[in-house]
Amino acid sequence: MFYLIQLLNAVQFGLLLLLLSSGLTLIFGIMGVINLAHGSFYMIGAYLTYWLAKATGSLWLAIPIGVVIAFAIGLLLESTLIRQLYRRDHLYQVLLTFGLILVFEELRSIIFGNDVHGVAVPAILNYSIPLTDTLGYPAYRLFVTAVCLVLAFLMHFIIQKTRVGMMIRAGNSNREMAAALGVNIPLLFTLVFAAGMALAAFAGAIAAPITSVAPGMGNQILIICFVVVVIGGIGSIHGAMIASLLIGLADTVGKVLAPEYSGVAVYLLMAAILLWRPQGLANRS
Repeated sequence: MFYLIQLLNAVQFGLLLLLLSSGLTLIFGIMGVINLAHGSFYMIGAYLTYWLAKATGSLWLAIPIGVVIAFAIGLLLESTLIRQLYRRDHLYQVLLTFGLILVFEELRSIIFGNDVHGVAVPAILNYSIPLTDTLGYPAYRLFVTAVCLVLAFLMHFIIQKTRVGMMIRAGNSNREMAAALGVNIPLLFTLVFAAGMALAAFAGAIAAPITSVAPGMGNQILIICFVVVVIGGIGSIHGAMIASLLIGLADTVGKVLAPEYSGVAVYLLMAAILLWRPQGLANRS
């Protein structure tokens, strides 16, 4: 049962990473933008949830409101700042998005301070499912896993089965040809960027009752998200899903078997996979 609990933790962490990295891989693969501020939206989602849950008394209201606010911020950033850098060198994108990290961190410090905060688990899910006489598994973690699975299948359906998904795949494969065939590339870019930010914020919001809401939380998760993108293959949601689950498993196994070296396990996995497939798991070339 102990190992079953660790496997559940690995799947839950991997699916949260999928929500974060799917937006990042689409932004990088389709738009060609290196967005270092992606992790900041994970932090924004968590802090908005903390603030809104405290103001409204309901996590179920706080999460959707926070995600809508993050989507609006994403629309604003893409239309005013990111759009100016599409045809410039990646160094400009790195400098701008790194600057956004500093701005968001300073705003977080001014508005919320530097204390660590917690978000209460909703009463309806504030219990554990007994597995043995001494071991149980929190119901909220199972809820998070289920929600992430639903969103993962929904993303797969949108990307593979809908007209919007067809345009996203076309823009990922050949931006110029997609534009020549009538795809509104500027609008597509705006929606993809904002949706990616909303997914990152949702991951932070739904994880807030599990992890602490703390300064720098977005920077810590950003590095792992880039590892997911590199392992899975740039622009591939399918690859991001496989990579997220592998990293969740590696991280959890590392913490159980060798806690002092757990931080290395993810990067050893990345090195091994890149030696085997430098283009990533899902990309063919």
